[in-house]
Amino acid sequence: MESGSVFVAHTANDTIEVIDGEKLSHSLTIKGCPEASGVLCTQKVGLVFAAARGAGKVCCWDATKRTLIGEIQVGPKPNGLAWDSQLEHLLVADVEDFEVRLVNPFSMKMLRSQKLPGRPRWCAYDSKTRHFLVNIRDPAGVALLDSETMQKVSFIRVSSKGPHGLDLGPKENLTFAACDSGTVVFLDLLSGEESASVPISGAPDVIWYNEPCELLYCAIANPGVIDVIDTRSRIVKETVKTEVGAHSFAFDRERQRLYVLYPKSCQAAVYEES
Repeated sequence: MESGSVFVAHTANDTIEVIDGEKLSHSLTIKGCPEASGVLCTQKVGLVFAAARGAGKVCCWDATKRTLIGEIQVGPKPNGLAWDSQLEHLLVADVEDFEVRLVNPFSMKMLRSQKLPGRPRWCAYDSKTRHFLVNIRDPAGVALLDSETMQKVSFIRVSSKGPHGLDLGPKENLTFAACDSGTVVFLDLLSGEESASVPISGAPDVIWYNEPCELLYCAIANPGVIDVIDTRSRIVKETVKTEVGAHSFAFDRERQRLYVLYPKSCQAAVYEES
């Protein structure tokens, strides 16, 4: 959030953990989110969403007061989340029934749903095209959905197996898909074609794009590193050692900080972009 607070899904504890980004300390444990998975923070409206995979619902909190506003029943195993900042709607991707659902967080109602061609992974929203993008594990590709109707606009096939992490490079009209096969694929959203494929250190999870620096960060649990890709030269510029099993992290764009969750030692490491 703008305050520097970082909200972290702690799946094993059924909680959301809050890190104070100013004091760089743990500040709060929020209970009541069974099998907490995807977490999404919205800057403008000041809401935090978390997918409770173990309860088939999405929890919604006030980011400043850190109080529960409500719970929205969705599919059986909600996971990936994306926010339409223009219509202020939430997309929820379900890893069990392979559907995405569009939710109005203010009325706490589900608006519509759409079946996907396969198991969804991470999601994103492109404000330029007003499309939701959803990584599909198999068939490997990225589904583009109209943000209002939820109808499929197109499906961009990916040559690497298992698209997982997903982020956008809006200025370059690119989307980045980090794949289980150990590659990051660059997709041109205008042509609908792959423009590059960069080998990385292993099977990735979350990725974040740092647009001002034109760097892409890829979390890899085994061997426990973050690969930093220079998106101009399209090579791995740096590999940062973390901890084996560390695959979840968050990026504070304003402060240029990475928060990496270390599951074995139960701590969060903070890195600053130089």
